[in-house]
Amino acid sequence: MDEFEFIKSIQQKSYVQPSLIKGIGDDAAVFRQSYQDTVMAVDTFVENIHFSRKTMHPFHVGYRVLAANISDMAAMGCDPAYYLISIVIPESWAEDELSEIYRGMKEIATEYKMDLIGGDTVSGNELVISVTIVGFVAKGSSRYRSSAQDNDKVFVTGTLGDSAAGYYLLTNESDGEIGGYDYFVNRHRMPKPRIAFAKWLESLSRISLNDISDGIGNEAAEIAEASKVSIHLDYSKIPYHHDLEYFTQEQQKKWKLFGGEDFELIGTVSEKEWPLVVEAGKQTNTKVTEIGYVKDNVHSNNSVFLYEDSKVTKLDKLGYTHLK
Repeated sequence: MDEFEFIKSIQQKSYVQPSLIKGIGDDAAVFRQSYQDTVMAVDTFVENIHFSRKTMHPFHVGYRVLAANISDMAAMGCDPAYYLISIVIPESWAEDELSEIYRGMKEIATEYKMDLIGGDTVSGNELVISVTIVGFVAKGSSRYRSSAQDNDKVFVTGTLGDSAAGYYLLTNESDGEIGGYDYFVNRHRMPKPRIAFAKWLESLSRISLNDISDGIGNEAAEIAEASKVSIHLDYSKIPYHHDLEYFTQEQQKKWKLFGGEDFELIGTVSEKEWPLVVEAGKQTNTKVTEIGYVKDNVHSNNSVFLYEDSKVTKLDKLGYTHLK
C-alpha cells in the first residue's frame, strides 16, 4: 500500500461536524465558525518513550494518543471537533498494525463526535505520531491555569495512580488474578477524558483547570506558577481506587502524586461556586473530590505544599519531563 492508498483507507466516508467545509482531499482543511472561539493543541508521541508494544496493542496506541489530546480540550473547557494525524512509519510496523492504530483513534473519535480532516505520512526509523486537535468553546469561555485565586478550593476528578498501576502490572509479569488487574490495565490503555464534566462547568464565572498527564504534583505546580499563588494539598484526601492498596505505601504515594497519564482534571474554584462543581460531577457521573486550597502569599507563591501526617513538604516537579 502506497501513501495515497493509505490516506484513502483512513479517510472518513462522511463527516459529523457541521462547521467543516472541506476535509481530506485538498492541501488543507476548511471549517467555518463565527460564534465560538477556536482552540488547538498538538502532541507528539514516540515509540518506546510514550508507548510500547510490550504494554499496548496497536489499537490501544491509537486510542490513547488521541485520548491525550482530547484531555487537553477538556482542560480548556471546550468540545473537540477535528483532528489531524502526522505519522512516521518504520518498516517494522506492518500494514495491519497501522490500520489498528487508526481503528483505535476512530473508536474514541466516534465517542466524542470528532472528524479526521488531514495529516501526513512519511517513512522513518521509528514510529512517531503527531496529533493536532481542534475544538470550539463559547466566546470568552476558555479555561486557563492562570485563573486560580486566594482561598479557592482545589479539586480533582476520578481516582489517581490508576494508569501507573496498570503500567506496572503490564511490565512486571503480574498475575492477572490480582485485584483490580483489568481495571488498572484498562485505565492505562484506554483513559476517558472528562469532556462532559468540563462542559458542565461552562456557566462558572471563574475556574482554573489542568489535565493530569504528568502527575498531580506537576499539574498543581503549573497552576500555582501560572496564577502566582501557592497550592496546598491534603494527601489523605487524594482519591484512589481501593485496589491500589494491594501495592506498597511507597508505590501508592509515587503513583498518586507523580504517576501521571490518568488524564483526570485538577482545578480550583471559589467556595461560592464549589456547589456547581459538585453538581457537574453528579450530572456527568464524575467523581469529584476536594483535596486542598489556594493561598496568595508572597513568601510561598509559585509552589505546591503537601500535608501528610502532620508534616508539610514542598513538592518539586517529579513527573515526566522532556529535554532533560
